[in-house]
Amino acid sequence: MEAVARALAEDLLPLGDLTASLVPAERTATLVVVTRAHGVVAGRACAVEAFGQLDPGIRVVWHLPDGTTVAPGDVVATVSGSLRQVLTAERTALNFLCHLSGIASFTRRFVTAVQAVDPRVRVLDTRKTTPGLRSLEKAAVRAGGGHNHRANLSDAVLVKDNHLGGMSITEAVGRARATWPGRMVEVECDRPEQVREACEAGAGAVLLDNMAPEEVARCVELARSTAPGGAVLVEVSGGVTIETAPAYAATGIDLVSVGALTHSAPALDLGLDLVLPDRGREG
Repeated sequence: MEAVARALAEDLLPLGDLTASLVPAERTATLVVVTRAHGVVAGRACAVEAFGQLDPGIRVVWHLPDGTTVAPGDVVATVSGSLRQVLTAERTALNFLCHLSGIASFTRRFVTAVQAVDPRVRVLDTRKTTPGLRSLEKAAVRAGGGHNHRANLSDAVLVKDNHLGGMSITEAVGRARATWPGRMVEVECDRPEQVREACEAGAGAVLLDNMAPEEVARCVELARSTAPGGAVLVEVSGGVTIETAPAYAATGIDLVSVGALTHSAPALDLGLDLVLPDRGREG
């Protein structure tokens, strides 16, 4: 995995792990990955890859799969092998685990808040991801019970305000449907008249941006009554928080997208604790 290889190189170049090199090469140990807070675990593949790339002889036994709710003291995995190599890979493995588990945990909080009001509403991420880590962070969102919006700019057409600097909503939707007939066409709207125009033009979804819940509710009714057969997805985005998410979920929307899932999720605290050192591999 390229992301893990880059992270290991960042930690090891140019001279390697100076401190771990002091540990006798023959010394082996067993360590456990332990949670120190409540959350949802994610990032297993990255952690296993970090240990494996450094030393294929390190054995990692995973006890709790991605998406599992954890509490302080839960043992997520057991790692055994060369103590020197395990210590060298430790921070890289934990960096991925803590970061991705943090995203999964934060996502789960949003999903719980929204679905307590309307189980039909889906929580989506955005493209506000760490450069180079998008696929990993979006996988963590799924582990937390969320769903993925566009993975990249090729996935769907999303007409935003800046795109409308040179064309109308009707023109944008018409061109998109003619050019990319198999793609979702969504229009960002910050006013009711834009919602009406987008639905009349045949957009498959409207994104209600930075609206208060009361205005969102009115726009949901407008969209359903304007779109042919009422067949349009209604998404809310822009400044949605854990506290305000339930109010938006109560408006009849289908989707709520939250950039904070990936750009502001606090890391979940996990540690690697030494269990059993020994004197070597020989019997």
